[in-house]
Amino acid sequence: MAGLAVIIFTLIVAILGYLIMPDPTPLANNMTIQLSIKKPGSEFMILRLRKAEPVDTVNIFTKMLFGQPSFYREIPITGYRYSKGWIYVNEYIGAEDKPEPKAYKLPSAPLKGELKYSKTPPLGGWGANVIHRTYLLGTDIYGRDLLSRLILGTRVSLAVGLMSVIISMLLGVTIGAVAGYFGGWIDAVLSWLMNILWALPALLLVIAISFALGKGLWQIFIAVGLSMWVEVARLVRGQVLSLKQVEYIEAARSLGFNNTRIISRHILPNIIGPILVLASSNFASAILLEAGLSFLGFGAQPPMPTWGSMIKEHYGYIVMDSAYLAVIPGLAIMFLVYAFNLVTVGLRDAFDIKSQSTRF
Repeated sequence: MAGLAVIIFTLIVAILGYLIMPDPTPLANNMTIQLSIKKPGSEFMILRLRKAEPVDTVNIFTKMLFGQPSFYREIPITGYRYSKGWIYVNEYIGAEDKPEPKAYKLPSAPLKGELKYSKTPPLGGWGANVIHRTYLLGTDIYGRDLLSRLILGTRVSLAVGLMSVIISMLLGVTIGAVAGYFGGWIDAVLSWLMNILWALPALLLVIAISFALGKGLWQIFIAVGLSMWVEVARLVRGQVLSLKQVEYIEAARSLGFNNTRIISRHILPNIIGPILVLASSNFASAILLEAGLSFLGFGAQPPMPTWGSMIKEHYGYIVMDSAYLAVIPGLAIMFLVYAFNLVTVGLRDAFDIKSQSTRF
């Protein structure tokens, strides 16, 4: 039950995405180099100056999926004063450095959509405003909000898990059912192929497929999916071998039903339990594989945030006083994988599944 609750919570967070992120800009890639590697809970005063170029206001569904480009250029400051259309600020340039005084001219014409997205009173008409921002999980080496990138990383992990499981299920169930039902040389050829791929380490197989397809998110869907279908096929083959000789299957054949109908309507519905258990287990494996690929540089490419790439960017800080930069995404991976493993155990108990797949 706890595992299912964690998965549902993670799914809600992934769907809402940009609507609940502190940094709703596309890919949560709003860099403020002056604020790099700040501790969790750090609070800063931010001067927001309206950009000169126009920025379109997107609707709520587009924002939820892709984010809202920022209307402002953001500058961390330690103090400010406003006078006659100019704002004088002490710009923050580092914890141990003296603030650098600067002055900015404020335009007065409002920007389209600015009323909607401005939550603080403007300065000098509609040229700028000053906000206080708290970074709940701190910032990364580029000054980006770590919480926003962690939230957006859930989308990648769940998307890779879902698409990989769908691909592996389609291939594995089809090939396993054909091999187990028809037997003979078809079974011999498909079993030989499954044994060859079964002998290869999953991560090396995924890396090889990624080399062939190139780097990117959809390539990861295919690569991880193609690395996991063998386990599904072996399970389905064994289940079909044990069911195809039972009486109700023989009765279906005697009634003249074709092989496709017998497999899809009479065999597969009776082995759905083991398939669901394996699907849940493969979901956890896909998340781990994606994290490993991203850590090695074969996953989704920057600036798209993934938990594996966040660990890669910051693992050097584990021995320093900023270990949280790598530990937080690592904990996210651990809890999500553990949640799917709990669901796998629950499904196994619900369907009363024994460890059958290892026999085939």
